[in-house]
Amino acid sequence: MKIIVAGSINMDLVVRSEEIPKPGETVPGKDFTTIPGGKGANQAAAIAKLGGSCVFLGKVGNDDFGTSVLESMKASGINVDLVEKEKTSTGVSIINVDARGNNNIVFVAGANALVDEAYINRHINAFKDASMVVMQNEIPKETIRHILKVTRDMNIIRLLNPAPAMDIEDDMLKEIDILIPNEHELARLSKVTIDSKESVRAAAGLLLDRGLGRIIVTLGEHGAFYKDKEKEKFYTAYKANIVDTTAAGDSFIGGFCNSFVESGDIDKSIDFGQKTAAIAIGRFGAQTSIPSREEVLNFKPED
Repeated sequence: MKIIVAGSINMDLVVRSEEIPKPGETVPGKDFTTIPGGKGANQAAAIAKLGGSCVFLGKVGNDDFGTSVLESMKASGINVDLVEKEKTSTGVSIINVDARGNNNIVFVAGANALVDEAYINRHINAFKDASMVVMQNEIPKETIRHILKVTRDMNIIRLLNPAPAMDIEDDMLKEIDILIPNEHELARLSKVTIDSKESVRAAAGLLLDRGLGRIIVTLGEHGAFYKDKEKEKFYTAYKANIVDTTAAGDSFIGGFCNSFVESGDIDKSIDFGQKTAAIAIGRFGAQTSIPSREEVLNFKPED
């Protein structure tokens, strides 16, 4: 079953240091690395590395970064035949990672900002035999809205990872089958302060009241929460040795999507996503940290 990822492609410029500098502060760095990334490309890499059939819709610039990231995506098993090059820069994320694996990120859209409705229309046939389309907020909002519109009657699962966080209007929310925010994105979307299980439950309920189909909230070390009209459940996180959390959410989503299009089972798919993320955070980098399907199936949590 084919999964389409319509999203961002970046080159991650990663600096590791003992601590992340505060505004106006300078700290010594340990090392600097360029790593292919972008939420869209990361999620697609996870889907493909885990054995899924993944076709990518997106754009890169006509620079060295664009060439490098496409080669990396191909090596992961992603079909990039429909990715177009533009006369601009490839998207870039500047990532600071501290000794505890925490990070902050500055994102420059570059060619990702040019993934427009006309581009989607040129490749509309790609959706017709797909089981799911996965999107993130690193491409223009109107493009996401357009994808939701053109896939409405195609019997395709529409999944949005609303990162980076931004408001979503009710008419758009009603078109989304599965929303996967983290707690910060949930707070932005619901206008609820997230500080407890009850606040997570209440915030998710507000989004369902506005027309959303299903929601999965990723809660880091506190696991995940699922809610639809009939069911809600908290899932405990697996213990893991944290090296770099950069691709934790993307790994979860890739694992979840791969399992869900195969099984349709929410519990099984969230568990598979959590195992994928637990392995990924024990490694450095974004796409470089994503495990294989065999590794996830053989996963043994930390004691």
